[in-house]
Amino acid sequence: MSFRIQRRIVIFGNCCVVPAFGETHQWAKAHFLVSDSFGRAGTSWQSLQVVEEMALEIDRIRQIAERVASASGLEVAEVELRGGGGKRMLRITIDKPAGVTHEDCANVSREVGTILDVEDAVPGGSYLLEVSSPGLDRKLVCPADYERFRGSRVKLMTRNPVNSNRHFEGRLQSFENGRLTLDVSGAKKRSRDKDGNAPEKLEIELANVEKANLVPEI
Repeated sequence: MSFRIQRRIVIFGNCCVVPAFGETHQWAKAHFLVSDSFGRAGTSWQSLQVVEEMALEIDRIRQIAERVASASGLEVAEVELRGGGGKRMLRITIDKPAGVTHEDCANVSREVGTILDVEDAVPGGSYLLEVSSPGLDRKLVCPADYERFRGSRVKLMTRNPVNSNRHFEGRLQSFENGRLTLDVSGAKKRSRDKDGNAPEKLEIELANVEKANLVPEI
């Protein structure tokens, strides 16, 4: 399947493909393989410039998405813009306490997609817009996520080692003043401090967390 350069494809629930604004909606099952890489060519400063420009684009896109989502009682959990050229993927993850419905994804995708086109917030031609729910293993991105999911089991990786380890899994006991306390007493293998002890609780600076997500408990 091929698409014209100005066509926008909107996907939600892995089943709705929405063409460019003003065209007929089509329904079909679709699967996409999207590259993680961008800006491989060129010098280091050119790559840095690409990253900075993408960061500005994402900030603007997030503002638009949050404006639309908040009007429907939804929150924006994450915004990602990946790939390059005609293979860019814009992924917007939305959430709400009662759970996200298919209709929520459809409404947000249509409204956000229209605003992005009108304001030309994603310059450079075609892109894929995917709106979805976070899933059971949702990422923890901002301080509000750690406050909301206190008591939940999480898995995280730090930027710098804590007790000679960067990978942890445990229960998020608390989050205060930019520091999270992780109960690792139930972990199969616990890291040891400089004295050889294996503490049951760890305090980790949020700024030191590279990535974190919930661990589904069924």
